Amino acid sequence: MTGSIKLLTGTSNQKLAKEVSEYLNIPLSDAIVSRFSDGEVRVQINESMRGEDVFVIQSLCHPINESIMELLLILDAIKRASAGRITAVIPYYAYARQDRKDKPRVPISARLLADLITVAGAQRVVVVDLHSPQIQGFFNIPVDNLHALGVLYDYLKDKVDGDTVVVSPDAGGVERARLLANKIGCPIAIIYKRRPEPNVAEVLDIIGDVKGKRAIIVDDIIDTAGTVCAASELLLSKGASRVDVVATHGLLSGPAVERLRKSPIEEVVITNTIPAEHKNLEKLKIVSIAPLIGEAIRRIHEGESVSMLFT
Repeated sequence: MTGSIKLLTGTSNQKLAKEVSEYLNIPLSDAIVSRFSDGEVRVQINESMRGEDVFVIQSLCHPINESIMELLLILDAIKRASAGRITAVIPYYAYARQDRKDKPRVPISARLLADLITVAGAQRVVVVDLHSPQIQGFFNIPVDNLHALGVLYDYLKDKVDGDTVVVSPDAGGVERARLLANKIGCPIAIIYKRRPEPNVAEVLDIIGDVKGKRAIIVDDIIDTAGTVCAASELLLSKGASRVDVVATHGLLSGPAVERLRKSPIEEVVITNTIPAEHKNLEKLKIVSIAPLIGEAIRRIHEGESVSMLFT
């Protein structure tokens, strides 16, 4: 254990940071995160960090690059203030879908971001449902990849029955669907799709029986919502009785809200890794991951295992 816990946050998701603060009963440290007149990010920590166990809570969400710069400068300021240990708590890790060279002459942005976070001063990273788990290997420091399925299941468990099927929107999400299905005690189905270009998905078919069942599509990210909306139409055409969607990260970019509003999806459940309270969508339900993050912080500080939070 190094010093006492200090909590800091940027401007990207202050509501979540305050909820974590309340869970731990530890106030957010006094800091200024603002802008200079030319638009540059200004950071000033107004209390001593020397020898303390500092956790910086910052989702890398819209405006993404501003949020990243805030995080890097906060980390640098804490490092130069002689903190005992610095942990970057990143509920939503941006650029995670740019994790490999899928075309010639493109960057591996997720790796570059990992390097920047490490150089800025982070000695440990806590994330929630990385889009690509292998991104943990881009860091040369410990990474704890927490999973929000338990939080989502707690919301769902009293609302489902035996006539339920958990649906993965693609082959890559099968393990996530299997874990949720095991918690609920129901079968899974898989949507077969292809992506001709970024943010465009063609839903082609379903593997599995959905007839007469309540279909719950589970994903890590809802971005433009094209996939889940097309999948909902296909599921209903195959005999599903209703369709709901659960996801960890509600980016809800561009046409997402309007698409979801017009879709036959009855309920969209997301966590608060990204602020979404301002989205005008009646069917949207937001559950808090503050207790999950708060418990991870407590365990890390006290030198306890956090592996139970990975499932």
